[in-house]
Amino acid sequence: MVSAFRGVVDFFGEIGLFDVVLPFLLVFTVVFAILEKTKVFGIEEIEGKKYTRKNLNSIAAFVIAFLVIASARLVEIVTTVSANMVVLLLLVVLFLLLVGSFYAEGEKSVFLEGGWKTLFMAIVFIGIILIFLDALGFLEDTLDFLKGGRNEVVGAIILLVVIVIFVGWIVKEPHAKEKK
Repeated sequence: MVSAFRGVVDFFGEIGLFDVVLPFLLVFTVVFAILEKTKVFGIEEIEGKKYTRKNLNSIAAFVIAFLVIASARLVEIVTTVSANMVVLLLLVVLFLLLVGSFYAEGEKSVFLEGGWKTLFMAIVFIGIILIFLDALGFLEDTLDFLKGGRNEVVGAIILLVVIVIFVGWIVKEPHAKEKK
C-alpha cells in the first residue's frame, strides 16, 4: 500500500514540480544572488543610499532560469548535479562527524589543519569534478574508452606523463640550501 506522502510526491512529479519548478527556482536564486553580489548592472542611489538594481537583476535571472528549464538536457544536468552535490555534502558531514567522534569533550574544536585540510579539499574538489563529468556523460565515455582494447593509447599516455615528470625532475633548479 502506498502511503499518502508517497502519493503527494508522485503527484508533484506528475505536475512537473521536480522537472520545472524546482530547477527554475534553483537557477533563478543562484543567478540572482550572483548578480546582486557582483553588481553587474551597477547601483543606483536613492536618498543618499546605494542600492543594487534589483529589477534588472531579477529580470535577467528570470530569463536565464527560464532558458535553462526550456532545455530538457540542461534540466537533467542541473538535477543530476544538484542531487550528487547533496550526496557529496552528506558524505562531508558524515566524515566530519566521524572525525569529531575521536575528540574528547573539552578538546580543541575539530578543524582539519595543514596538509590534511588541503588533502580533504582536493578530494572534495575531485569529487565535484567527477560529479559534473558524470552528469555530462563524459565520465562513462572515458571509462568505456579506458576499458576498451585501447591499451596502447593508455600506455602511451602513461609513458608520456612519466617522461614529462622525469624531465621536469632532471632540469629543475636546485634550492638555495642545496647549492651550498
